[in-house]
Amino acid sequence: MKVLVVGGGGREHAIVMKLAESPKVTALYCAPGNGGIAKYAECFPVKATDLEGMLKLAKELAVDWVFVAPDDPLVLGMADLMRENGFKVFGPSKRAAIIEGSKVFSKNLMKKYGIPTAKYEVFQDAQAAIDYVCAENTYPTVVKADGLALGKGVIIAQSESEAVDAIHSIMDDKIFGESGSQVVIEEFLTGPEVSVLAFTDGESVAPMISSMDHKRALDGDRGKNTGGMGTVSPNPYYTKDIAEQCMRQIFLPTMHAMSAENRTFRGCLYFGLMLTPEGPKVIEYNCRFGDPETQVVLPMLKTDLLEIMEAVENEKLGDLTIGWRSGACACVVMASGGYPGKYETGKTIQGLDEKGQAQGAAVYHAGTRLEDGAFLTAGGRVLGVTASGETLQRALDAAYQAVDTISFENAHCRRDIGKRALAALK
Repeated sequence: MKVLVVGGGGREHAIVMKLAESPKVTALYCAPGNGGIAKYAECFPVKATDLEGMLKLAKELAVDWVFVAPDDPLVLGMADLMRENGFKVFGPSKRAAIIEGSKVFSKNLMKKYGIPTAKYEVFQDAQAAIDYVCAENTYPTVVKADGLALGKGVIIAQSESEAVDAIHSIMDDKIFGESGSQVVIEEFLTGPEVSVLAFTDGESVAPMISSMDHKRALDGDRGKNTGGMGTVSPNPYYTKDIAEQCMRQIFLPTMHAMSAENRTFRGCLYFGLMLTPEGPKVIEYNCRFGDPETQVVLPMLKTDLLEIMEAVENEKLGDLTIGWRSGACACVVMASGGYPGKYETGKTIQGLDEKGQAQGAAVYHAGTRLEDGAFLTAGGRVLGVTASGETLQRALDAAYQAVDTISFENAHCRRDIGKRALAALK
C-alpha cells in the first residue's frame, strides 16, 4: 500500500512513524511535510489546504490511501474530493468535519441530543454578546470564535473588561478572521481536563489511551495559550469508571447524533473533556488527531495503524481488537523564543542525529526544515521530544534527558510537563 499523509507538523510526523511500522505500507509520502518527516517519507511542497493540488499529487503518485490529518482540509472537504476520485481516505467528510469547523453547530448538537456540556449562548452581534456577559456577571467566562482558529480561538475572560475586549477583538477586529463572525459565550467549567481520541466508523467507537495536554506557554500553567507545550499519557484522572461513563453519556451518543443528522463520522473523533464535580462534560470536539496528543498516544498503539484505517473505511471497526502498550508516554515541546507571540525561524538545531532523532527518545518534528543536511527551525513549536517508560516518571525523565541534549538559539520548553499528573498518581 502506498500512503499519502496530508500535513506537516508533529502530529503528521507521529502518524508517518507509526505507518512506517506497518508491513503493509510499501511507500510513504507526505505533503507538505517538514525536515524530520523527510527522513521517513518523501515530501512534496503542496499546501495542506490546496485540495486540487493534493488530488493531483495523489493521482501522480498513484497512492492507495490518503490520510488527511489537519482540520482545515477536512473542513474544506478534502476527504470527499479524494473519495470521489477513487482513493481510500482516513478522515471524515466535510459534513462530519463541521463538528470541529463550527462551535455553534457542535454546541447545538450537544443540546439537542442531551450530551453534557457547559451552558452557553450564541451571538452574531457584538453588542448583544456584551449585554449578555454583563447581565450574567459571572467570571471567569469563556468566549469562543465559531470557526477554526489554529486552536487559539478561545479566550478565558477573568473580568467584565476582559470579556468585552475579547468580544470586540473576535467580532469587530476579526483577530481570527471570519471564524469570529459568530461567538459562543460559555460558562467556565472546573476540574481536570482530559483528551480522548477515538477511532469511529459510524457504527462503533474505539477510544484510544487518554492524555493530558499542557496549553499554557510557561511553567505553572502561566502565560499565553498555545497549541500545546507537552502531553502525557495516560491521564491519571481518567479512571475506568469515568471511561465507562463517557462511553455511555458522550462517545456513543455523539456518534449516533452525527449519524442521525446525516453526518456519519468516520475517522478520528477527538473529545476534549472536563471532569467537573457534576461529571464529565465536553469542552470541544475535533474532527482529527490532536496535536500534541497524537505524539503520546500513537507510540502506545500495538495494532497496525493501516489495519485500523481499513476497518474504519469498511465499517468493520467493531470486529477489530485494538491493542495498547502498558506504561506511560510523555512529550515535551521545544518551541521558538517568543512563541506563541512573534518568533524568529532559521535557527540551526544542534544535537540531532542524521535522521533528526535523539538517543532515548522519539523526536517528532513540528516546525523544521532541512537545508544542506542541517535541521533548521521553521515554526513556533519546533520539536516534540517524546519518550515511553514503565512509569510516567521514567517517561518524563527520559524525555527531559533527550531535551537537554538538543539546542537551538532562544529555545524554550516547559519544565513541569506531567507535574500535575504525577501529583494525581500519589
